[in-house]
Amino acid sequence: MTQFTSEIGSSSRTMIELAGGDPIVPFDVALRTAAFEVDQRANEELAAEGREHTDPVVREQALYQLVQRCGPDALPVVEAALFDDPDTDLRINLLWAIEGLPSQRSRELSLALMNDSNSRVQEWARVFCWEKGWTSEDFRRAREASAVPSTFDQTIYLHIKCHAFVRLDETNKHWAHILLSPQTLARVYGQALACPITTTRERELVIAKTLRGLHSDGSEHYEAFLFKGFTERTSPYTGNFNFEAYSPRPFYVSGRADDIAGGVVENVPMNVGRVGAWFTNPFLPLKEDYAIEYVRGVFNMWAYVNVDNVRRNGGLLVAGNSVLSTLHDPRVSHMTNAFLTGSFKGKVVDWNGDGILDLNYWPAHATAKGEVDSDLDGEPDFPGVTVCTRRVNGGL
Repeated sequence: MTQFTSEIGSSSRTMIELAGGDPIVPFDVALRTAAFEVDQRANEELAAEGREHTDPVVREQALYQLVQRCGPDALPVVEAALFDDPDTDLRINLLWAIEGLPSQRSRELSLALMNDSNSRVQEWARVFCWEKGWTSEDFRRAREASAVPSTFDQTIYLHIKCHAFVRLDETNKHWAHILLSPQTLARVYGQALACPITTTRERELVIAKTLRGLHSDGSEHYEAFLFKGFTERTSPYTGNFNFEAYSPRPFYVSGRADDIAGGVVENVPMNVGRVGAWFTNPFLPLKEDYAIEYVRGVFNMWAYVNVDNVRRNGGLLVAGNSVLSTLHDPRVSHMTNAFLTGSFKGKVVDWNGDGILDLNYWPAHATAKGEVDSDLDGEPDFPGVTVCTRRVNGGL
């Protein structure tokens, strides 16, 4: 146990102590100082929507915008939502939003929520307090866990926040910035699951996405990404990884997923990079190793944002209202106008309230090779196809 405690103490700083003396400015940091902020709502409007709007995604987005703009001064409004908002994901995502604020109150709120009546909120508060050093308690405890037979040993529900920077003209002088809170990103791009197989997770991983609200008949839209890369395992309970996905996907000229109104360019190779760390729990044995209980990291990718669509819809809050893109394919490179960067966190929790951690509670509509598997039979709908083939406006 001594080795375990010592090892986690050092690994908790893997993604936090990135600052050094080198004056290199990351691209997204430079963009933040140059970009026009798309959300121009007054602080009072953000606070009101964050507490009163009927849609939890809209509430969360408003509160994230308020935290970004006001920092610790947003805490009185955020604190109320942290304790009494009915949406669990919103409460968890607000904990994440205040984690980096330079305020003693952030620490106090997070410590208080370690004893919250909601088990998911409690689990996440333990994680945030652990990685910030606000408590000596490790989030990994001896717990009972369950898994169901599936393609994947684990399907970890990811919370993802993102900054979208949109280039507005060819001069490279005019940029727009759009903040996407975790539930906003899930609404626009799909809810993502990290899907490791224990025996292969150190060299490859599938991210499966489910996008709701895109198809008029209520059916779900599925996508899958196969990531490959390296993982460093010099510490027994930590995996530091650098992975990349490179897969052919359809590009919708309309700027909206599945919408072929403007035409579609087939088999465009898309790149997504993700770097981070996962942490196993030595009390949760899984396939001659241990289950990942927590994962965190950063990502970046290119995209196409149809600015006219954004204006018409008052922002990006519409399902599929932006598509991934690339600068390497001449068929679409001239439309690529956005840089997406952000961070992700995922944790194993008890989803059904039985007091047992659920390792693969969420179904992943993907094969182990990153193809769409809509009926969960372990076989691809179509070999090599990574995006669901259903389309609107006269498509399949």
